[in-house]
Amino acid sequence: MQRFDAIFIGAGQAGPSLAARMAERGMKVALIERKFLGGTCVNAGCMPTKTLVASARAAYVSRRGAELGVKIEGAVSVDMQIVRRRVHQITMDARNGLADWLGNMDGVAIIYGHARFEAADRVGVNGVTFTAPRIFLNVGARPVIPELPGINAIDYLTSTSILDLDTLPRHLAVIGGSYIGLEFAQMYRRFGSEVTVIERGAHIAPREDSDVSQAIQEILEAEGIDVRTGAERIALARGGDGTRISLDSADIDASHVLVATGRKPNTDDLGLDIAGVAIDARGYIVVDDKLATNVPGIGALGDCNGRGAFTHTSYNDFEIVAANLIDCEDRRLSSRVPAYALYIDPPLGRVGITEREAASSGRKIMVSKRPMARVGRAKERDETMGFIKVVADADTKEILGAAILGIEGDEAIHGIINAMNAGTRYTDLQWSVPIHPTVSELIPTLLRSLG
Repeated sequence: MQRFDAIFIGAGQAGPSLAARMAERGMKVALIERKFLGGTCVNAGCMPTKTLVASARAAYVSRRGAELGVKIEGAVSVDMQIVRRRVHQITMDARNGLADWLGNMDGVAIIYGHARFEAADRVGVNGVTFTAPRIFLNVGARPVIPELPGINAIDYLTSTSILDLDTLPRHLAVIGGSYIGLEFAQMYRRFGSEVTVIERGAHIAPREDSDVSQAIQEILEAEGIDVRTGAERIALARGGDGTRISLDSADIDASHVLVATGRKPNTDDLGLDIAGVAIDARGYIVVDDKLATNVPGIGALGDCNGRGAFTHTSYNDFEIVAANLIDCEDRRLSSRVPAYALYIDPPLGRVGITEREAASSGRKIMVSKRPMARVGRAKERDETMGFIKVVADADTKEILGAAILGIEGDEAIHGIINAMNAGTRYTDLQWSVPIHPTVSELIPTLLRSLG
């Protein structure tokens, strides 16, 4: 049996950073990873997909060049093999960089294999038992495959396997109209594929307010993407050069099908029952406000705890645990202000709660909204779709949430994110003097309109 001060199962965005902090303090830690260092972000999420988004935007801007006076001779085409090689290289650089960093760190042992609990303080990997007083789970999540009629008879893609494509689909059908599916839908439309988005619900991006969802749909439809909502009956069968998809309305003949209907935690094969670790009905590990499970000495970080599904929330999990465990501070999960982005183009930056959530909370709220057509930068670049919206508490003057759907919305939202984290009232922020010409310069005007 090999003994450590701490064991990390999974090497996503939280585990390696915490392992490094503990090793810097002279502790001996084991980092166990069954596949690739870096987790979803490096290998199948943020880095590869945003690399694809960059290539897709380059194609989009090139095709619009003539509108801005830039003439490109001949048709713009995309070489998917070059795109794929670039994605692969960026992923490998990040993965190898992480391996070099951790592999050269005193006190860190990297172990590749499938870990399973043998007791609350012991795990087995490749026939060897490892024990430690502290065990942290950072095992991430994977795509969910719904039980649709005929799905097992076709060759479908997931958000992971689609990254290996080096050819252009004739017609990509995306089942699922939420964040992951919408990003792939737009990028492949810009690469040159015909694209259809199929969503069971009444709106795509269903977590958002209806005006945000509607605006997202208009952005996608303006680029020629066919959006089918309210698709309650979806059946699949082999046909033609790919798949025949039967819907409530018209059938679709797709060459490729991407299933993007959500993700589930990688917690079903860790032996959590042997350790006594509690999970919820969806398989997420139950944690308290400091990311501890019900079993003393075991914590859960990142996507597997169901308290955030993003790289930045996973990394913040590390920060919370490190602050409490190493730095003798008192940081809690409940103090985190939720924020994220949808990386269609133009992107959606979001922070706090939606207008719908605020209205149902019983508070007296105020809402201010302005179209991106009012923003100088958007007009100068001829990218004026979308809007900015802020929701505030009428009594406390607290900013409750905001959405910036428009050019550079994923960056401009940080002014509001910072204000909410600092507890700044909108009445104070409305007198800031932003730089012109930027997207952020409209925010003070938007806030003054709340009063």
